[in-house]
Order: sequence, then C-alpha cells, then structure tokens
Amino acid sequence: MPTIDAQPDLSDLNLVDITDPTADELADYVRLTDVALRSKHEPAKGLYIAESSTVIRRAIAAGHRPRSFFMEHKWLPGMADVLRQFPDVPVHVASADVLESVTGFHLHRGALAAMHRPPLATVADLLASARGGLGARRVVVLEDIVDHTNVGAAVRACAAMGVDAVIMTPSCADPLYRRAVRVSMGTVFQVPWTRFDAWPTAPRGAEATDGVDLLRELGFTVAALALEDDSISLDALESDTPERLALVFGTEGDGLKPHTIAACDVTVKIPMAGGVDSLNVASAVAVATWATRVRDEA
Repeated sequence: MPTIDAQPDLSDLNLVDITDPTADELADYVRLTDVALRSKHEPAKGLYIAESSTVIRRAIAAGHRPRSFFMEHKWLPGMADVLRQFPDVPVHVASADVLESVTGFHLHRGALAAMHRPPLATVADLLASARGGLGARRVVVLEDIVDHTNVGAAVRACAAMGVDAVIMTPSCADPLYRRAVRVSMGTVFQVPWTRFDAWPTAPRGAEATDGVDLLRELGFTVAALALEDDSISLDALESDTPERLALVFGTEGDGLKPHTIAACDVTVKIPMAGGVDSLNVASAVAVATWATRVRDEA
C-alpha cells in the first residue's frame, strides 16, 4: 500500500486566514504594481516589500525585521523555519485570487513580507565602516537614476566587482523597491548603500557642502563618467587608479548634469567601437568598476 506523506504541523505559527481582499491587515500589500504610489508609500511608512522566499531569507540574513508575511497556504511548509523565527509576526494566509486582487499581480514566487526599513547610515559612517572598518576604497554614485530595473542591475554589478559602497542621490529610485530587489538578485542586501543629504543642483556657487565635496573631504578622487571634450580614457584611469576612487554615473539618456561634471575632479569615458557612444548605466557601472577594481584584494 502506498504511503501518504504526513502533513507538517503548522499549529505553532501565527496564522491569520484572510478571505476579504479589503481587510485592514493587508494595507501594506495593496497595489504593489503601482510604482509611483509605492515609491512614496513604502518609505513614508518605514517599510518595503520583499517578494519571494529567497528575497525574504536574504533580507532577514542581512538583519532586516519583518512586520508581517502574506502567502498562500501551500507555501507555509517551505517557509516554516523562517516564520518560526518571528512568532509574534502575523502570517496572513489567503487564496491565490485574494493575493492577486490585493497586490495586482499573480504571485508565483512563494511569499511576500512587509519588512521594516533599517535606518540609513550617514555617508561618512558607511564609508568608514566598509571593509571591516578599514574604510572604502571603491565607491559608486548613482545620480538621479529613476528606473528601478537600472538601479537593481547597477547594484548587482557593484556586488560582482567588489565595490565597497553605493551612494544614491536624493532623487534616485528606491533600491528596496521590489523590482529593484528582484533585478539585483538580492544584492541590495549585500552591498552597503545609503543616500546623500545633498547633491549639486545648480552651477557651483555658495551652496552648502554637497555630496561631491563630502567625498573629496573623505579622501576620494571623484570621477564623472561622461563624454566631454576633456574626458580621459578609462584605460588611463585604469593604469593610474587613485587609492580611493568614487565613480559617478548618470542616466543613459541625459547622462550626468553639467554642474555635476564640473564639480568632479576628472571626467572619464569608456572607449567603445562600432559607433556606439553610450551604454546602459548598469553596463557602464560593470565595465568601469571592473577596470578600476582593487587588484591587491582580487
């Protein structure tokens, strides 16, 4: 007679069965596909949404704390070990139809979790704590990149090339938005990142200290990636790379703002063939950070 696998005992989990998609308990998960809404809603409430069991595990491994979970019943056994780590955190369980009605998409990656956002470190503290307290040597700055896919891909490239930290300008897209997390393959929990309080917004004058000035004060040579008449080749920067280097990248369409380029110490271009004069920002990040990587730690 064939044996029937015993069903796991889940009675110790803090399960909350949900049948009404308008239930107040699900407010954190409503309309996850609305980028404009979520980009303001999530940071304002101090939360972000982790999508898939893999992302949830990586976020928790990085020390992030869940405030609730949301999934179909069938995913509970595979997530039980994680859920048991947080016995006081509610686990909302619903049918696939209810999940899709709430979130706006068919969830096929296992589970969702509303996570508390950890507080962002100051730029100075983040860079000082890099490499086990030895201090950052390679930093990437992303200026006003509003596409979450590009942000996620750029962070993934930084992880692959051993970049010590990523710093976003105030208007840059949220690296904890679910699409950015997914594209980054969870490396947004691996690469230290934060935001500048200020960034050049006009031709330099008597403004308060901005991000470029701060990096310079912290000992970094600040290099703008841009096609300018006086741009040096990436080959030249590779052959004579400063001890501490911050590479600044802008959007593929408009590139860096002119006043940002003017504020930096040097302007660098990636030599390209075939009549190509620009790359997707994530590709540019990968090429430039590989060329200028720290060789003695490779």
